[in-house]
Amino acid sequence: MSSQAIRCCNRIIVCALLFAPLAVVPANAAPAGLRGAMAQAATPAAIADYRRKLRVYQEARAAFEEEATAYWNAIADKRRIRNAKRRERQPVTLDDYVLTHPPLYAGPSRPVNPEPEEEHPPRQRKYIPVVADFLKAAAEQFQFVPQRPRTEAEFKRAYAQVARASGLTKEQAVRVYSFETGGNGNHDMQSGLSSSRPGSRAISTAVGYNQLLTTNSVELLAEQGHDILRALDERAARLSGAQRTAVERKIAAVRRMVAYARSVPDTWSAHAKLADTPKGWAVHALVLDIDVGPLLQAHKLLTSVVFARNKGYTRPLTAAELEMMNLTGDGTGFDMVTMPQAMRERVPTSNFFQRLGYERNPVAIRNNTVAKLLAVTDARMDSNSAKPGARELAAAF
Repeated sequence: MSSQAIRCCNRIIVCALLFAPLAVVPANAAPAGLRGAMAQAATPAAIADYRRKLRVYQEARAAFEEEATAYWNAIADKRRIRNAKRRERQPVTLDDYVLTHPPLYAGPSRPVNPEPEEEHPPRQRKYIPVVADFLKAAAEQFQFVPQRPRTEAEFKRAYAQVARASGLTKEQAVRVYSFETGGNGNHDMQSGLSSSRPGSRAISTAVGYNQLLTTNSVELLAEQGHDILRALDERAARLSGAQRTAVERKIAAVRRMVAYARSVPDTWSAHAKLADTPKGWAVHALVLDIDVGPLLQAHKLLTSVVFARNKGYTRPLTAAELEMMNLTGDGTGFDMVTMPQAMRERVPTSNFFQRLGYERNPVAIRNNTVAKLLAVTDARMDSNSAKPGARELAAAF
């Protein structure tokens, strides 16, 4: 479903199996001594058998790739047709979607080579910055230290106040929070990290109640910076003394961040490049600030509401529909949201993905129609809304 293509094929996480079968160790992964023994044991018959099996595998895989490529090309073609129809304000019908599911590879596995193969160094995993990096970058790049809440309840009250004033409903805010954080997330929760799982790793830069990515923060600041600065100016006007001075320093830092976010064209790709820099990390630290964080979180959802409204969609978005737009990007999510129920039952979720994103998303594969995907989203919201964090947020409204 991460734009997402589902941006968040980076965002819906499936728990790993508790017990996994033991893997067969390929020859080139074995210790040097063992590889030598395996090489000696690789008889001409074993090598011939391997090469025969390899040909069978390669032929099966090539046939699958040909079929899969044709399928995903059709997905892209249909998407272009729908986009053109919407630009011309023409109705979108079932014929504008691919109604079959993606092909699944069912051929033989790649055989294990009995002979030693050339070793390749392991590919370096790209470093994913964490909250400590965002805070350090903010101090170094903009001389900014976010004002953290004294308690999590304080942040929830600030978020509820902003969300309510923005026109978001209690149900939308609480259920999206429940889905994104599992119903118990704090304002500084980062995707993949958990204090209950020592050694856990961040899987993305997504932080907060609505799991904003660094690119989200940069883009929101570029597009909504004037509103955020106006809200901070109004807050400063109500204060005096040291409190007012502190907010005025914050305003000056945010103003510099806004200028940075607006230094490139207003596109997701341009903002993503800025977000992957120390200054971009610094901007993301705003999510942790009790004044700015709730504004960013609320604006992230509000932009989807406004997008739908500007497209002529006047019915209130359900929380699950809003989450689809939050996860996939407004254009892709709106495609699903405006679909009649009868079409939702028939249209495969693959229509809203790039191939790689789909194949890495077991949730979308299992819930392989729009109706099923919305239903499982609603079910997860139902379950997580009963957890303490969600109840605390609901009480803040």
